[in-house]
This record gives sequence, C-alpha cells and structure tokens, in this order.
Amino acid sequence: MNTTKTIQSALISVFDKTGLEPIVRQLHKQNATIYSTGGTEDFIKNLGIPVVPVEDVTSYPSILGGRVKTLHPKVFGGILNRQDNPTDVEQMKEFDIPQIDLVIVDLYPFEKTVASGASEADIIEKIDIGGISLIRAAAKNFKDTVIVPSVEEYELFLEMITQGNGATTLDQRKYLATRAFHVSSNYDTAIFNYFNTEDTYYKESIANGQVLRYGENPHQKGFFFGDFDAMFTKLHGKELSYNNLLDVDAAVNLIAEFKENEPTFAILKHNNACGLATRKTMKEAYLAALACDPTSAFGGVLMANGKIDTATAAEINSLFCEVVIAPNYDAEAIEILQEKKNRIILTINEVPLPERQVRTCLNGLLVQDRNNITDSKEDLKTVTQVSPTNQEVEDLLFASKICKNTKSNTIVFAKNNTLIASGTGQTSRVDALKQAIEKAHTFGFELKGASMASDAFFPFPDCVEIAHQAGITAVIQPGGSIKDDLSINYCNENKLAMVFTGTRHFKH
Repeated sequence: MNTTKTIQSALISVFDKTGLEPIVRQLHKQNATIYSTGGTEDFIKNLGIPVVPVEDVTSYPSILGGRVKTLHPKVFGGILNRQDNPTDVEQMKEFDIPQIDLVIVDLYPFEKTVASGASEADIIEKIDIGGISLIRAAAKNFKDTVIVPSVEEYELFLEMITQGNGATTLDQRKYLATRAFHVSSNYDTAIFNYFNTEDTYYKESIANGQVLRYGENPHQKGFFFGDFDAMFTKLHGKELSYNNLLDVDAAVNLIAEFKENEPTFAILKHNNACGLATRKTMKEAYLAALACDPTSAFGGVLMANGKIDTATAAEINSLFCEVVIAPNYDAEAIEILQEKKNRIILTINEVPLPERQVRTCLNGLLVQDRNNITDSKEDLKTVTQVSPTNQEVEDLLFASKICKNTKSNTIVFAKNNTLIASGTGQTSRVDALKQAIEKAHTFGFELKGASMASDAFFPFPDCVEIAHQAGITAVIQPGGSIKDDLSINYCNENKLAMVFTGTRHFKH
C-alpha cells in the first residue's frame, strides 16, 4: 500500500508569518490550491499567489469579530475525511466538500500576551479556538492529512516538500502530528495554569528540552527541561552535565541569600557549600572561602555575588573547578579563566525562579512552595540569659543562610562572616556536629568564639554541650522541641548565647 501522498490543497491560517513565504511559493509551484482567511489571506495575495477565501467554501463570512472563521463542516470535513472510507468519500461528494491535504497553523501568542502584563480582556482574546481545532483535526487524521502546527515547524516542512516534490510519507505525517499534539497540549496547559487557583491541580508543559550527555551516572539518560539560555550566558567551556546543573542550581539558591551583602564567594561540591565568605573585596572573599576546605573545592562549582575581577580570576585559575558563575566579569578576568579549555564560565541573568519545587516520588510527584524565608535579625528571639554580640548575630545569620541550603541533618559553624565547617546529610544531628568539628580542626580553624547554626531543633542538650566544649559561644536554631528547656538551661549554666528563629529549614 502506497502511503506517500502528494499535497494538492492546503488551508493556511497563521499568526506568525515569518518563514511562510517560501512555503507558499513552493505549494504554488506544485499547483496546490490554497485556502486562507484574514491576515494570512492578505499576505498570500500580496505575494501575487492565488488564494481561495474560506468563506467561498463555507458560504459564511468571518463573524463575531473574527472569533468564528474556519469552524464549519466544509472545512473540518475536508480535513477529517478518511480517503479509504467509502462512506466518507460519498459524503464528500454529497455535500460538495473540498479535500484539504495540508493544514498550516500558528496559534495566537497566549503565553507571550500573559507575560507582557496585558489586561485580562486582551489575554482572553488570545485564546485560539479555530486554530487549536484545526491542529487537533489534522493531527488526528495524519493518515491522510499533513499538519504544520507552529512557526517552529515551517523550516522542517519546507525541507520535506522540497525534497519530496510536494509529497509526504506516513512517517513524516505522523511525526508532524506528534509535534502538533505537543503544541496543543502545551497551549492548553498554559491556559489552564492562567486560570487555575486550585493547589491540588498540577499541570506542567515545557517545550524546550535539552538532551544531556548522561544523567547522574554514564548509564543513565539525562535531560534538562527549561530555558537555560534565559538564565545564563555561557561564555566558555564544555556542555554542562546533569550533575553540573544540580550544583549550579544549589549555587544560585545559596548566593541568592547573600545578594545584598558585600563581596561574597561560594564554593560548592555535591550541592553543598564547602566554602563561603564575605569580605571587602572579591579576591579576599574567594581566598577565605577556599581556605575553608581546599580539598573539597577541587572540581567544585564557584559562584560570586558580584563582579569577578582580574585579581580574583588569577587566584581561581590555579584551582581545578568545573563551573564559575558571576553576574559579570572584567574582560581580562574572562581571558584568564578561559585558559582552561573545559572550564564552564557563566554569566547569570536576572530571571525569576519558579515559586514551586517539583520532584518525582514513588509513582507520582511531590510539589512544594519554595522555601522563601531567610532568617533575619528581626526573627531572632534570645532565649538565654546571655545575648549574642553584634558580631555573633552577623555570624549566626550568616551560618543560618548556609544551613538552609545544606543537606539535612546539618550543622554549620561560622566566624567573622566565614564558613568554618559544616556537617552535612547526617542521620543524626550529633553526627553532623561531630563531622563539622572534625573538619574545622582538619583545616586548622579555631572554634573558640565561633557561632553554630542547626537546621532543626535540638531534642536533647547533647549538641549544645558538645559545641560548647569545642569553643562555640553562640547558637541559632528554630526551637520548638518539648525539651527546649534542657538546651536553654545548659547554655545559661555555661554562658552561651542562643536564639530561636521559629523556622525550620530541613532540606532533604
């Protein structure tokens, strides 16, 4: 059975006419009859190419301000008829319905209209009715009908008919139908999400998927769905991997906590900070961050909250690192960082992050609001007889921001706006604390006078006791344990300052 079909007629009704002209000229060259409406009809006429108005077929004008143009049995019959079905063939003759072999549509730009801040009335008018119906009809009947569902497919379709001399194969028609159902489902999802106010409904459709080299491990396939180029300008380096992207995400979320601070530099490994410091210059901040854990910094992701200058770049260049991110760079700094062929250099742009976070779980999804609470001075409630000093308050808040962005269970030590050490992802808070103490000692940090943050409350006084013996003088935690008094009493007996925030920051 021959499944290749030559296009002898086409219905064209598009919003975006970019790239449409060569298609129209190719169809005309192949002697195809072209039907059209409105602005598209005028566009084709202006090319000097014959076009049949749809109202000549339907004997009905465009009505209701253009809301109803193509919604007619003679149009949809021409698209949906099954050419190997005798009853369909007879009815086509009976009702004088013209065959339509090709439908080209580009929908009203609903998402762009919403993003522009337009009025609700303007947004509603950009909900395409006729176009979406034409797409679904032609895609359903891909056995006989070709569908070109958006401007994104113009170039591909032109290549098909040019190479095929006006004919398409069944595989090509089915592929275009797949693209069509993607367009229609993506469009409907955008409209639903504009109207939706129910938290228990979740729909998402992202059009621009990117194939990654692999997933977490080489035997796993990996994909990224999102607009990476809107968020970052890539200046240099190899393609980002699945793991790179996870670390970049962690870096972006962490540095966002320090956006308004003086020069701050973070070094991350496996989604956790292994170095972070705030200083008067970016070079000083980088060197202080690196000193926290120079071993873990090897192969890490680096991010600054401000410009990376030449002096900072020269220091970074001696470290093997996967990714460097900053809002901007000195020109010479870029040249220095580009000396390593594979090092990825990114400029981050101002792009809002999703307000909801999504991850797979069991046979479904977990969805939650983004943790947008950052502990501030106003949130602190001193619960001990000793109050923290001004410097300790700074360090407590500094440590709390890191704690919030570190895998639970976690303990973070900070001193003079510097991450001293952290215990991350431990099954008990005591283990996290002991890990942090060991790391601090390993890299020669003095814990006397340092501050400690915990992502959740202390159910027993053991953590404050161990921390006190290590030299910690101030503690920040959410509070809320039925045994809070045990920790408070220990702090009072040993002259430690402790503040509650009232907000837990688990990160699983």
